[in-house]
Amino acid sequence: MRTQIMSNQPMELEYPIPFPLKVIGLDEPDFEDFVIAIVRTHVPELLEENIMCKLSNANKYRSVSLKFIAESRAQMDALYAELSSHKRVLMIL
Repeated sequence: MRTQIMSNQPMELEYPIPFPLKVIGLDEPDFEDFVIAIVRTHVPELLEENIMCKLSNANKYRSVSLKFIAESRAQMDALYAELSSHKRVLMIL
């Protein structure tokens, strides 16, 4: 039997890598455009067919799911930092 030791360090990804991202906020008229504009500043090649929006069952929250190729850890860190700096963004998955 082989024992695997887990460390507290995050797993390093090898870039470029396909990356799914979900951004959740309150259902506001321009939330989708708001999120897409931020993501496009970091991922200019984002394609429309890789964007999906969904309203929660109670119609209170909206999620924007995006799929793209992440080019580097620095790119992802900058994207997460910008998204999380906005009060409109409640959660990033």
